[in-house]
Amino acid sequence: MDKLILNENNILLGIESESKDKVIERAGNLLIKNGYVKREYIEGMKKRESDVSSYIGNGIAIPHGMPEYKKYITRSGIVVVQYPKGVDFGDGNTAYIVVGIAGKNDEHVSILSSIAIVCQYQENVNKLRCASTKEEILNILLEGER
Repeated sequence: MDKLILNENNILLGIESESKDKVIERAGNLLIKNGYVKREYIEGMKKRESDVSSYIGNGIAIPHGMPEYKKYITRSGIVVVQYPKGVDFGDGNTAYIVVGIAGKNDEHVSILSSIAIVCQYQENVNKLRCASTKEEILNILLEGER
């Protein structure tokens, strides 16, 4: 994963718990702010969430848009939002780390795969949840790829 896809500007730390809908809007707005997607992409993220939860386990949720919203992706990127106290993703699932994804063409598959590899280990998720700097988040996510 390179700096164009994930960098310090794409990370928010220590966000207070909020509704799942607000979480998706926050991640989507950060994707917009950093030039990865157009506003309409957030609607696709919400639609996907209403069909299938983006919660993947181990305290991680990965909201991303439905396929028909790919046309609103400008370039591939991910954003990371840390919720130390967690966010209720339904069915008793609490997400502490929310990773918003926008993958151009089929790049979302490799991005999802990279994140899943790192986040399959509870130790890495705990480090992400407790990280106090953006550099720590970057190191955990980027080291996990090697």
